[in-house]
Amino acid sequence: MTKYEKIANILRGRIEEGIYPADSLLPNQIELVEEFQVSRVTIKKAINILAMEGLIYSQRGAGTRVLKRGIWGTENYSATEYDGLSQQMKDRNLSSQVISFEVQFPNDDIREKLLLDKHKPVYKIIRLRLLDGEPYVLEHTYMPTELVPDLNPSILEKSIYHYLHQELGITFAGAYRNLKADKADEFDKTYLNCQASDPVLEVEQVVYLTNGQPIEYSRSRNRYDQRSYSVLDVID
Repeated sequence: MTKYEKIANILRGRIEEGIYPADSLLPNQIELVEEFQVSRVTIKKAINILAMEGLIYSQRGAGTRVLKRGIWGTENYSATEYDGLSQQMKDRNLSSQVISFEVQFPNDDIREKLLLDKHKPVYKIIRLRLLDGEPYVLEHTYMPTELVPDLNPSILEKSIYHYLHQELGITFAGAYRNLKADKADEFDKTYLNCQASDPVLEVEQVVYLTNGQPIEYSRSRNRYDQRSYSVLDVID
């Protein structure tokens, strides 16, 4: 991730947290240059990202104003973020229902995704994430047991990523994601209240450690009418 993308993420977080509320002005570029100790060009690139997302509006002589909502609305999320749903929804009433939690030896497909041999067990986790008490996302997750020791249902009811980062000191290097439309399956109909004819947005991802080892393979099933993702393509 480039410096300007990191700065854009920080500024975006401040907007989401209300540090820079709607209709307020961002600090000017000189102040941001001093804060982040980068060039003015880097700050300008970071601000351009937020402007393209519809979060801010810059007008010569009037400063950079924070808008009330992003260009795609409040339920749209970046496809390049992978800090977990708990982080994305930290200001919302998010809870988790553990549907299934077991240890098993993975099949060939899971072994290929996680780069494991057939003697290495994994956690198989199915969780329903509820937002304000309503079904939101259904997660099917696999993690190598040797990389995530002592995982238990109490952790699954909260945030797995918080456990990985804060308790185990694990750092992610990045993730590979694939987004596709799919038909609702029996789990979707049961737990997401989908109709048989409803489409589902599936986000398939592999998360990697800094040494290149995959630590997670997951499929997140999203109701078509509740969640969407966007990609911002910035040309240097």
